[in-house]
Amino acid sequence: MDSLRVSMAVFKRELRSYFESPVAYVFIVAFLLLTGFLTFSVTQFYERGVADLQPFFFWHPWVYLLLIPAATMGLWAEERRSGTIELLLTMPVTMTQAIMGKFLAAWLFITLAIALTLPVVFTTGYLGDPDLGVAFSGYLGSALLAGACVAIGMLASSTTRSQVIAFVVSLIVCLVLLLAGWPPVTGFFVRWAPTWLVDAIAAFSLMPHFESMQRGVVDLADIGYYVSVIVFMLFATHLVINNRKSA
Repeated sequence: MDSLRVSMAVFKRELRSYFESPVAYVFIVAFLLLTGFLTFSVTQFYERGVADLQPFFFWHPWVYLLLIPAATMGLWAEERRSGTIELLLTMPVTMTQAIMGKFLAAWLFITLAIALTLPVVFTTGYLGDPDLGVAFSGYLGSALLAGACVAIGMLASSTTRSQVIAFVVSLIVCLVLLLAGWPPVTGFFVRWAPTWLVDAIAAFSLMPHFESMQRGVVDLADIGYYVSVIVFMLFATHLVINNRKSA
């Protein structure tokens, strides 16, 4: 219980820090404007004549690609730049508690932004009769995808004092993992690589698991994949910060 209480204290501190600066409001407004514009204008939501949320969820990974690195770049980079990381680590809080508190705060912040898009579901329901089970599955997949990107952003932030570098590294890693299963990318490897290698590369992609849930299929394998990515990235963050601490 003490461990949970300490993690929650870090969680509250981090979540409060988002809303004490304009960052939270800029992020939320940008997220809502981007998803709305891409869904209703670029995808021509109304012109399709189909009351479903496929065009809406289609854009989530690409919006996250830009906005989540921006929201997570300061998680550790700013602590290291300002020197407050030493203060944090001298407090009665373990590395695991600090990492979990920061991660959960960032993930909840992103999830709150996702929840604010619910009017899109209501609009779709007004226009037709969408499958609410598919909508729930899509939101679940979107939240898990966001969690994986947040964990990647946290790892990138832990490797540098510069928020700009953390942003670029996080964006590149997320982009690589999004495109790993894309047919043109796997097609490039098929020309010279063995099938097992192509399958291995595709298996690391964030997209197939999200696309499956976007279609309404909730598979434990897809959930397990995202949980594995999150755990791996948080473990790597722990190793990086420990190495920096002992250096």
